[in-house]
Amino acid sequence: MANIVVQAAQSNDEIFKFKVDVIEEDSQTTHKVELNRDEYQNLTDGKITPQEFIQCSFEFLLERESKESILSSFNISIISRYFPEYGSEIINYF
Repeated sequence: MANIVVQAAQSNDEIFKFKVDVIEEDSQTTHKVELNRDEYQNLTDGKITPQEFIQCSFEFLLERESKESILSSFNISIISRYFPEYGSEIINYF
């Protein structure tokens, strides 16, 4: 199982920004991830922190693809383009 390390980066009024490292055995990938504040509120209703939400989103992604297949830089909103079930299933991760 992968170790997911989420670190907050400089955010602004509209977007949370994170650096995410995914570590498996002796390999690692790094990702720059943005999360729109409105989308965060809509998907979580504030039940978990933005950092926890990013963690859950990576758990969701890693169940469907390898860490190397995850984009190196993206906004969380793009996940539903690749996985239409994301919006309805992400709540099961928190």
